Amino acid sequence: MKLGEFRHLKSLQGDVFSELGIRPPRITNVNDQSPPSPYRGVKILHDPVRNKGTAYTDAERDYLKLRGLLPPRVHSPAEQELRVLGNIREKPTDLERYLYLVSLQDRNETLFYRVIMNNIEEMMPLIYTPTVGKACQEFQHIFRQSRGFYVSLQDRGKVKEILQNWPHKDARIIVVTDGERILGLGDLGADGMGIPIGKLALYTACAGIPPTHCMPVMLDVGTNNEALLNDPLYNGLERHRKRGEEYDELVEEFITAATETFPGVLIQLEDFGNTNAFRLLDKYRDRVCLFDDDIQGTGAVAVAGLIASMRITGGSLAEQKILFLGAGEAGIGTADVFVAALAEEGIPANQARERCWFVDTKGLLVSGRDGIADHKVPYAHEHEYTNDFLEAVKILEPTAILGLSGQPQTFTKDIVEAMAEINERPIIFALSNPTSKAECTAEQAYSWTDGRAIFASGSPFDPVKLGNETYVPGQGNNAYIFPGVGLGAIVSRARVITDEMFLAAARSLARQVTEADLERGRLYPSLTRIRKVSALIAHDVAKLAYDNGLAGKEQPEDILADIHEYMYQPVYPHYA
Repeated sequence: MKLGEFRHLKSLQGDVFSELGIRPPRITNVNDQSPPSPYRGVKILHDPVRNKGTAYTDAERDYLKLRGLLPPRVHSPAEQELRVLGNIREKPTDLERYLYLVSLQDRNETLFYRVIMNNIEEMMPLIYTPTVGKACQEFQHIFRQSRGFYVSLQDRGKVKEILQNWPHKDARIIVVTDGERILGLGDLGADGMGIPIGKLALYTACAGIPPTHCMPVMLDVGTNNEALLNDPLYNGLERHRKRGEEYDELVEEFITAATETFPGVLIQLEDFGNTNAFRLLDKYRDRVCLFDDDIQGTGAVAVAGLIASMRITGGSLAEQKILFLGAGEAGIGTADVFVAALAEEGIPANQARERCWFVDTKGLLVSGRDGIADHKVPYAHEHEYTNDFLEAVKILEPTAILGLSGQPQTFTKDIVEAMAEINERPIIFALSNPTSKAECTAEQAYSWTDGRAIFASGSPFDPVKLGNETYVPGQGNNAYIFPGVGLGAIVSRARVITDEMFLAAARSLARQVTEADLERGRLYPSLTRIRKVSALIAHDVAKLAYDNGLAGKEQPEDILADIHEYMYQPVYPHYA
């Protein structure tokens, strides 16, 4: 699309405020949280937090000694946005669009977030899944400049010291990974840094966490990806992945140093391997403000989709029988949130678990099977064994199948058709990321069930037209959950994150699905409403923190107003 095609558009100056029903603030300092710029001349143009590009006014150009360093025309933020959109839409591939946006973020953070927030449905697939998966696979080749913080085995004994090198001294949220299980792509080592960076961009875009409060971290303990180790451009340690005591010591040192350096910081574990993810969550969840998005966030968003599905089927959660393909972090996490939801309805946990069945790489998870990992044991039931998912569907007759395996096209036509024979409205969630790893496509789910499927996916799919009907598939993206949970925890200064908070987030999300959404096949709200969705989730999370004595401050008179006041808006500061 050409730039001239945008000239008819009205100014977008106030778009990001309309969903929240608040007036745009007049800002004198960056986000009301950064001091006036100490820079003049070319230095301020190289500061992404304070740079305004061609939007500096004539008075600011005189005051900041920018005369001659910029072309003379002063552009409005809306005009700058048009330029950015034109450039993005002219790029031939999503990876090139991703790189353009990364470059924009590195030079003008405010404009970057304005573009993302005002065009969230178009931009989210570019800054996160599925494009971020490709970016991580190519990270060593597309590396431009460092964004984020690297802690490696070489830094043992001095992690707290090097944390002082982070330029923003008020980090409120850290997203940290060790790169072992990036999306459904496996071990990408230090090249997995794209995930924490992308997640934190969503924290800002979807929930208004100020960018200067966000810190992406890579724990580099090596990689077992031989292709990376043999690539001379690989950015990480040239060694195989370290495990055991040395690994645990580095994690402990980092967690301790981070919480001491940034008191009250929220730490999100991201894309750790299954074994480490479960045990690290268990080890630290009651000690610091910490959660694992792959376990708890995925669980909450999936259960929110199930709750919304009940408004279509007319059933109840207690009547559901769920068959999971994949028994890793996401699968077990979803089952745990589901069990918690049934517990709220008075169903004992052991009975609730009997509604959840798993097929993993070794077949149906049944008691007595050899080598069952600890986190799977509660879901190993008495039953005849089978290693065939289709047979498991026919035997168990589930109301829902949830794909969290990372194995593409595993929901075959036979499986989906079998679900349609068992259920009038079969629930089929193909939740693996990125899109290339989805268990089936939206078109397959709808066409193989004559449009009767209730479908959701982890990555986006285009609307599907069958006959005279158009179905808009719901995207069960964790971005509906973790930004709001993080926002609620930060604003309330929560000391820990509880499972109850994630269940509250799931129920809040499900409540915000409209009848119009359901009529179109959408199980989640439109992404255009994501900031409102996140604010309301944050309210429910913060309320639990206050009610349960887990907050680090007194409850304000109006929790939602307190949340809105904190939320970042991409508005340029005034320097003169």
